[in-house]
Amino acid sequence: MSRAERLLDLIQILRRHRRPVSGRSLAGEMGVSIRTLYRDIATLQGQGAPIEGEAGLGYVLRPGFMLPPLMFTDEEIEAIVLGSRWVAKQPDWRLANAATDALAKIAAVLPDDLREELDASTLLVGSRTEVTEGIDLGVVRQAIREERKLSFVYRDAGGAASERTVWPFALGFFDKVRVVAAWCEMRQDFRHFRADRISGLNATEMRYPRRRQVLLKEWRATLDTPT
Repeated sequence: MSRAERLLDLIQILRRHRRPVSGRSLAGEMGVSIRTLYRDIATLQGQGAPIEGEAGLGYVLRPGFMLPPLMFTDEEIEAIVLGSRWVAKQPDWRLANAATDALAKIAAVLPDDLREELDASTLLVGSRTEVTEGIDLGVVRQAIREERKLSFVYRDAGGAASERTVWPFALGFFDKVRVVAAWCEMRQDFRHFRADRISGLNATEMRYPRRRQVLLKEWRATLDTPT
């Protein structure tokens, strides 16, 4: 591994840690000596990377640091292209346009050789998914971002309708269905709502009383609980 690749790996490792991590832990993860690790951190700091901390206290990369796209591996480029092409074929037109725009922005700043690899990717996505959403998923995504309640009419598998007010915190994209994960005020529990069974969607101005990240964490814990 070249030194440039090692420095890039160090940045990526620091990005994964939200709290200060010791130099010895970083050195062990990278497979280098502690002395080499300290030199690499000093080099990155000298190049402008906002790494805070010192020996004995640990190191953390300040949020918001944008690493210039000096390199991507072949598989990283394939992942970027494949993911963007898949999203671009989804019925959620706002998200589809955003995927196309994001891929164009990435291509615009890549070195010529990597841009050619991106353009020549042979990983293809099938025709646009024919999914009947019934609702505007952009409204759902915005409610999740802003932690606001949604109200709607929901029909279960048997066709029975009920009015729901929910706290949406996640949106699942499956092959032929989209699912809203939310806390349901009527059921006082986590519930999953198929987008194609939702009607009369209303984005309220009411913020729900708990943070989205907390709901997501608690919901994931229910999935891990044996039944």
